[in-house]
Amino acid sequence: MRTKCLLFVILLFVVLNCQKNTKTTSQDLSTPPNIVLFLVDDMGWQDTSVPFWDKRTPFNDLYHTPNMERLANEGMKFTQAYATAVCSPTRISLMTGMNAAKHQVTNWTLNKDALQPMESNHKTLSFPNWNVNGMSPVAGDENAIYATPLPQVLNDAGYYTIHSGKAHLGAIGTPGENPLNLGFDVNIAGHAAGAPASYYGMENFGNGKKGQEVWAVPGLEQYHGKDIYLSEAITLEALKAIDTAVQNKNPFFLYMSHYAVHSPIMGDDRFVQKYYDKGVDSTEAKYASMIEGMDKSLGDIMDFIDEKNIADNTIILFMSDNGGLSAVARGGKKHIHNKPLNSGKGSAYEGGIREPMLVKWPGKVNEKSNTDNYVIIEDFYPTILEMAGIETPKTIQKVDGQSFVPILIGESPKTNERPLFWHYPNFWGASGPGIGSSSAVRLGDWKLIYFYENQKLELYNLSKDIGELNNLAEINPEKAKALAIILTNYLKEVKAQIPADKKNGKQIPYPAEVLN
Repeated sequence: MRTKCLLFVILLFVVLNCQKNTKTTSQDLSTPPNIVLFLVDDMGWQDTSVPFWDKRTPFNDLYHTPNMERLANEGMKFTQAYATAVCSPTRISLMTGMNAAKHQVTNWTLNKDALQPMESNHKTLSFPNWNVNGMSPVAGDENAIYATPLPQVLNDAGYYTIHSGKAHLGAIGTPGENPLNLGFDVNIAGHAAGAPASYYGMENFGNGKKGQEVWAVPGLEQYHGKDIYLSEAITLEALKAIDTAVQNKNPFFLYMSHYAVHSPIMGDDRFVQKYYDKGVDSTEAKYASMIEGMDKSLGDIMDFIDEKNIADNTIILFMSDNGGLSAVARGGKKHIHNKPLNSGKGSAYEGGIREPMLVKWPGKVNEKSNTDNYVIIEDFYPTILEMAGIETPKTIQKVDGQSFVPILIGESPKTNERPLFWHYPNFWGASGPGIGSSSAVRLGDWKLIYFYENQKLELYNLSKDIGELNNLAEINPEKAKALAIILTNYLKEVKAQIPADKKNGKQIPYPAEVLN
């Protein structure tokens, strides 16, 4: 009798253990984590129902992003995350870990060996010969930064690397144009251009449109002529690539790089009507629908990861590449689409560089957590490599970014005691507050901006003046001078390129030099 009871207990234990095991992930947790880097184009700090401030704003109540809310509930929210003011510099910093002042891809790329027309035709400034060709995996490419791309390091470590969406990493006809040359195993719809000719499958995403050849989205022919939005198409293809990795039991790195919400602003019919019904401006209703379509993509990826039982070993990072568009193409009054932040895309003010950022890392990051430690885009490179367990990566370039893993795991580092730098010795093309050739530094609560055209210094205390409305440079000249010296020393140290006066050809003075 005692033997039968013992056998029954053993059998019951085996059955319960088998049931328990059916709920574990299909991927051994001892393997490197899967990593999803979800990057949105031109998404502003408040283009979401998730508040990234200490209070909700009217924009948070306008936009509907339930999957961002879900991600925030499952991870950490960064309230002071920064990119650059325009897209290509951010993307090169992301892929190299370098600050824009060093990699010198300081404006948006497209045509090989060519400055942008708006730069060549500027009335008062001559702009430096920046790296107009973007990044290159090949040594010796002219007008390009030679560096070891992030996906290449991950690929060498055994990751299946997937690029889906916007690339915009190299000019037309250069190696950096094709993500497959930068360490990706799969390239879905990525090429040199930074915007789509069309978001609509019914318009073949711009393919066949005369004069739009450069902007036509490549490689999605199976969706041509179908009623499908671009955000949906590249997501479906990304899920197929994830499935391949899961079937082959490979850890994967998915760079889900959306074209949305970059112009042209084209409504996503799945979501736009409800914004019309609310009486939202027509252009803004379309923009809101693009935001919601992007959010659906995030939810679809999270759902797929859950279905594949790999959620416990998958990290998700969410970020935008620059501040929200406001100077052009939007509905209503210009320069107000990111209030209380000043200005928007292209600007050195917070509206041009402060971004929504979320990180989910199961077992490492506390759910519903927040941090006001500031981070900048080049920090993603060393962070992702540390997350992947790659301890001593061999890179051609010196990485400027600092890992924010200590922030994620609650070690409370004093990251806000290091300076952050922005350098934009270029001209974007639009006009507006803070838009123009500039360099800036943030240290603690203080931020100094130097504008090259008028050689003006502006100083703000962001903890008291998030809208950068009160220039304190004259009221607090000691702080202005201290930050100007820090900024000048950095620009000289990294050999940052500086614009020149078009009349006399002389280099514009450094920030500290205008105080002498």
